[in-house]
Amino acid sequence: MSKKLIKSSLIFSFMTLISRVLGLVRDVVVANLMGAGAAADVFFFANKIPNFLRRLFAEGAFAQAFVPVLAEYKETKPEDEVKLLIAKASGTLGCIILMVTLFAVICAPVLVALFGTGWFIDWLHDGPNADKFDLASSMLRITFPYLFFISLVALSGAILNTYGRFGAAAFTPVLLNIVIILFATLGQFEQPAFALAWGVFFGGLVQLLFQLPFLFKVGAIARPRWGWHDDGVKKIRLLMIPALFGVSVSQINLLFDTFLASFLQTGSISWLYYADRLLEFPLGLFGIAISTVILPQLAKDHVKSDETHFLQTMDWGVATICLLGLPSAVGLALLAEPMLMVLFMRGAFDMTVVTHSAHSLIAYSSGLLFFMLIKVLASGFYSRQDTKTPVSIGIKAMIANMVFNLILIFPLAHVGLALATSMSALFNAGFLYYTLRKQGVYTMGKQVKTNLIRIILSVLIMAVFLIVYAPDSVEWLNYSTVERILNLVYLIFSGFLIYILALFVSGARLKQFKPAAFNRLS
Repeated sequence: MSKKLIKSSLIFSFMTLISRVLGLVRDVVVANLMGAGAAADVFFFANKIPNFLRRLFAEGAFAQAFVPVLAEYKETKPEDEVKLLIAKASGTLGCIILMVTLFAVICAPVLVALFGTGWFIDWLHDGPNADKFDLASSMLRITFPYLFFISLVALSGAILNTYGRFGAAAFTPVLLNIVIILFATLGQFEQPAFALAWGVFFGGLVQLLFQLPFLFKVGAIARPRWGWHDDGVKKIRLLMIPALFGVSVSQINLLFDTFLASFLQTGSISWLYYADRLLEFPLGLFGIAISTVILPQLAKDHVKSDETHFLQTMDWGVATICLLGLPSAVGLALLAEPMLMVLFMRGAFDMTVVTHSAHSLIAYSSGLLFFMLIKVLASGFYSRQDTKTPVSIGIKAMIANMVFNLILIFPLAHVGLALATSMSALFNAGFLYYTLRKQGVYTMGKQVKTNLIRIILSVLIMAVFLIVYAPDSVEWLNYSTVERILNLVYLIFSGFLIYILALFVSGARLKQFKPAAFNRLS
């Protein structure tokens, strides 16, 4: 189990790294093309709604409900019944998402009015943002079908992950970034934002086609069938309903941020978007990768009633998240401006956008560790087919986020929205752990706590180094592009080496972070 977890995590993380790097390249192209103007706001808005629903239904609720049930079928039932479950799950999900997509395409202006109320009000009164409403309605009709494609991609990925084939599913997002980059650089559109929108549409289709051969190879291709009343599908949908408010609650918070940001000055949505893109890099590379890998293993341990391995896997997941997440959060916060300068400051992306986006990134970074922990801790519930407990926690966290938003938006504008999201993530992660502990399901082991103390001390030493040696904003601005890149690379690698050295001096060793080190019987 130890070697398999590490190997799967490395494969998933490496593929995710490729995807995130290309995602940053895509964002550099987008930033150069549109900066943070009105067209950028509209594209990010039109892209965020289907992406929100993707994470909510496909990668969020559906995946968390489907993987434990599929793992149970795979361990306890014959192959024919496993394939029948896949056929009926894919047919049912596909039909529902297709109907949702058709409705959204027809009623796009209604959705824009709902989630971009500020633009709708301007449209009604012929205000300064009236054009944004019309543009967003047209663009949403192009981007929304992405939800249909990517939902089936998420289903395929969940199947491949359950069969232990993590590489193909992790590599798939690379294709979306490649297609968007091609449309952005080669597309001939009067409004550049439409090139990006069509890139999203075709990117989803290409991802779905890419996964089909891998499904065939593991013998998981089955003709989709409607199966609303099938026992397995009923179990999935019963688990899925409360899961909508579980691990995906952060996505609801981000969409609520977009709703409030539509009332703020032009550029606010883009500033939050660029900050979120940098935050997504370590979140996807470490948080999502680790939680994706441990979920099938936790589900398998639960089916076999193997409590020892279940606790060992949870301990390893939490410790690894802290090992990678805490230094990532501090590094992002302290190097926010230079990172944004190096990656995006060209074309329409000027220093004003850098400053505003950096403030958002610092606020988001304060919650990065908790965003990651939510992914792992929630797996402790979903692997046991318990989706009802996280729903109450998710609702409380969502309400807390709304309250924080309304309190902080007035003094801090868009930065207040980002900070409120981080505060609600802390609330969510804290209650998930408290509930796992209260239920007697999981409490952090001694090895995790020992590692955590060493990690915190080492991160503090790294932070002191970055604060002392990082140039100030004026110096960064006066550097040439090459000087910025070289200085940023120097600070990142030096900070990383100091962190590793501090861990070593504190007594930490590589073997203490392997899954076997968290076996509480040893």
